[in-house]
Amino acid sequence: MRCPYCRCSESRVVDSREVDDGQSIRRRRSCQECSRRFTTVEETVLAVTKRSGVSEPFSRDKVVRGVRRACQGRPVSEDALALLAQQVEETVRSSGAAEIPSHEVGLAILRPLRELDPVAYLRFASVYRSFESVADFEREIELLRAEATEPDPSQNLDISS
Repeated sequence: MRCPYCRCSESRVVDSREVDDGQSIRRRRSCQECSRRFTTVEETVLAVTKRSGVSEPFSRDKVVRGVRRACQGRPVSEDALALLAQQVEETVRSSGAAEIPSHEVGLAILRPLRELDPVAYLRFASVYRSFESVADFEREIELLRAEATEPDPSQNLDISS
C-alpha cells in the first residue's frame, strides 16, 4: 500500500475494524517514511459470470431493478426490495465462491421473492425459467397453491393436553 502523501510503499497497520457487516475492513495505517496516517478500505469482490462469459461485480442495485420490474403494480415497498437484495447477496456470498454464475443469482432471488409476493414471483420465474406455455404457468401456480395449503410445522400446536 503506497502512502498517499509521499508514495512510500512501506506502512504499518495501526488499527483494523470490520465495517458493512463484515463485508469490508477499514485499516488505519502509518507511513514508515513520513509518519503520516491514512485510511484504507478492503472489500471482497463478488463477481457474477453472465451466460456470455463476461464477468462483472455483483450489484444489489441490479437485483432491485430486475425484481422491481416483476413487482410493477404490486404492493411491494422499496424497503422490501432492498431487504430482498440484501438476502440475495448474503445467500450468494455464503457459497464462499469469489465468482458465481448469473443463474445462481436468479435462483437466490426466487425463494425470497416467492415469500414477498407470489404474483411478482410468477412474473420473474416466467422470464427466468423461460416459460413457454400456459401449462408452465399452471404447473407453477399449482405448486404455489400446494405450499399455501400445507400446514406450517413451526405452527404445530398440540391441543390434546
